[in-house]
Amino acid sequence: MSRHSKIVATLGPATDDLDVLCKALQAGIDLVRVNFSHGKAEDHARRVALARKASAQVGRYVGILGDLSGPKIRIERFASGPVTLREGAVFVLDTALDPDAGDESQVGCSYQLLPKDVAAGDVLLLNDGLIALRVEAVEGTRVVTRVQLGGELGNHKGLNKQGGGLSAGALTDKDRRDIVTAAGLGLDYLAVSFVQSAADIEEARSLMRSAGGDCGIVAKIERTEALTDLEGIVRASDAVMVARGDLGVEVGYAELTGLQKRIIRLARHLNRPVITATQMMESMIVNPVPTRAEVSDVANAIMDGSDAVMLSAETAVGKYPVKVVAAMAQVIEGAEKWELARRDLSDPDGEFTRTDEAIAHAVMYTARHLDVRAIVALTESGSTALWMSRTRSGIPIYAFSRQGSTRRRVTLYRGVYPIDFDVTDTHPDVLYPTIFSVLLRRGLAQEGDLVIITKGELRGVKGGTNTMKILRVTREG
Repeated sequence: MSRHSKIVATLGPATDDLDVLCKALQAGIDLVRVNFSHGKAEDHARRVALARKASAQVGRYVGILGDLSGPKIRIERFASGPVTLREGAVFVLDTALDPDAGDESQVGCSYQLLPKDVAAGDVLLLNDGLIALRVEAVEGTRVVTRVQLGGELGNHKGLNKQGGGLSAGALTDKDRRDIVTAAGLGLDYLAVSFVQSAADIEEARSLMRSAGGDCGIVAKIERTEALTDLEGIVRASDAVMVARGDLGVEVGYAELTGLQKRIIRLARHLNRPVITATQMMESMIVNPVPTRAEVSDVANAIMDGSDAVMLSAETAVGKYPVKVVAAMAQVIEGAEKWELARRDLSDPDGEFTRTDEAIAHAVMYTARHLDVRAIVALTESGSTALWMSRTRSGIPIYAFSRQGSTRRRVTLYRGVYPIDFDVTDTHPDVLYPTIFSVLLRRGLAQEGDLVIITKGELRGVKGGTNTMKILRVTREG
């Protein structure tokens, strides 16, 4: 447990073998991601079952994150394969064109509202910004553009409007069906793509509850519109993902690094876990080692305050799914060595609104000023562990919980490690020696170490932590 920040890895064909997935979990995966953009419901169910089997086999709790597709704004298809767009040429996007009739002069578009959402002077970006088109006119269903940045263009490439402004909602009919699937599979987190406002998060949460699920809702920040309601979105969510792909296309790559830092800072300020994602080690899809730039990217995301960093195609379809997880784990450990040399002595802003929040901050303040080996949080919901994880420290936080959902949920929290523990006797003469026995048996503490234990006086009450104890580990007898 020398690594505190977490790794999210996407499941796919490259991890469909149980042995490969087990090795990848052992290399450092903390949560797996099921991408609803690819595959059918039965594929997702099969991969979730495989992840749970691998988790049991390696003896590690692993959270499962479902990622909704969101509105896919794409062009249609070309009749004779990919075309090359020349700079200065006229190119038309036509929502009424036959989906298979594209050529060097025009192509269909699946997004029917495009003519209403754009005007002359707007810049449209295709294929992650590799091709740029300036709108010259809108003629009914036809958006007439002139190529500013040309190149090869293939079928179904994504379309963005520079600066944002496309009116597509965050949740599609497919997303609503996938939410029902996610609830049925008992996923731990659900990421909502292309969020525009807090209302998108609230709608997804309502749909999840109606379907009988209790996922934590993750807001993916990848649209310019989200930046205008960023604080509201973060407050409405359980966690945040900095989705740098579409975000970088819409705002421009020059702005992306500053925005990443701003989003992470706000998420931490509002006590939400934050995941940094997209192209973190993309070269390892085909290469066995990362580039130096990728190493710096992952390390800086950790130093910025990310709870977790995410792998996408690297583990889903890459040639080296186990090696890329191991490489990311090594980079995280290196970054944390530097980071922990600079102790986080910041105090929380404002007043506490919950007792468990106050206890959590008291614990971390005390732990920084005592030689504490570990922190043990007896928790129903995991909220105390979450509060404590907001303070960057090198002290491990063990979430002792009888709730399986809580043990999986805390796998996203920086520096928090789940342990199955059911309080059968709350009397101190029984409870504390039992906790010590678990710590000693697992090698998490040694006799004589100081530990801090937090608990609630009323057993089974979520958010009821109101007690902090500083104890020295002893052996029975």
